[in-house]
Amino acid sequence: MEQSSTSALLQGMVLDLASDVVSALRSGDHVRAGSTLTGGGAGEGVARAAVRVLGADTLLPSVLLRVPPDPGQLAVFKDAVAAHPPRDDAAPAVVWSHWAMARALRRTDQPLQPLQSRQSLTAPLADEPGAEPGADWLDDAGWQVLTHQLAVLAPLALPGEECAVTRAARRRPVDVARGFVRAVRRRDWQQAAGAGRWLTLLDGVPQTLGLDAGLDFVRLMGGSDPRVALQLEAARLMPAGVLL
Repeated sequence: MEQSSTSALLQGMVLDLASDVVSALRSGDHVRAGSTLTGGGAGEGVARAAVRVLGADTLLPSVLLRVPPDPGQLAVFKDAVAAHPPRDDAAPAVVWSHWAMARALRRTDQPLQPLQSRQSLTAPLADEPGAEPGADWLDDAGWQVLTHQLAVLAPLALPGEECAVTRAARRRPVDVARGFVRAVRRRDWQQAAGAGRWLTLLDGVPQTLGLDAGLDFVRLMGGSDPRVALQLEAARLMPAGVLL
């Protein structure tokens, strides 16, 4: 019973945290992005776990809108990164999620600097490890698996981002498009939204896909889920090239 209660608390906090991020992306108010984490009411372990589930997207308003994160939110995010490094036998997606979180955290060191003085997403950060995780498993994956993995790693779908996962996605836009259609047909709105976020950044997406209409349909059918809405808001902002 206790485990079930903790699981329900975690699920609820993930949804609340995603709602905060959506609100911040729509309003530009960084305080809203951290209100769940700074408002109390849940244990530190649950808060850290919720951040791990949402991953680097917890700081997405700071990355896309260049607003400083709430100090309390940032403290929980730092704790989540430090407290849960991936194990040696962790799945590739887990390793990449941690890498994305660590990279997002390092970027918060210079959120208020003028754009021309900030490091490009394609340049290594000053204290960033030289080697990033490998992504060979994506090159060998079928299009269904590829789409699923990219949806899980949607926090890496950022304008100007350069890493092995984004390069793998760029090589297979048609496969990602097929996966988006499949997710919509299966009513898997979270996967469809994550795949759609990637597609807004990829060249070579078939025009016959009708991506804009497809994303509108996903918003209509699944947008009440804040995790879906988060991906759709990111997709809405990114074509404007806010980081470039």
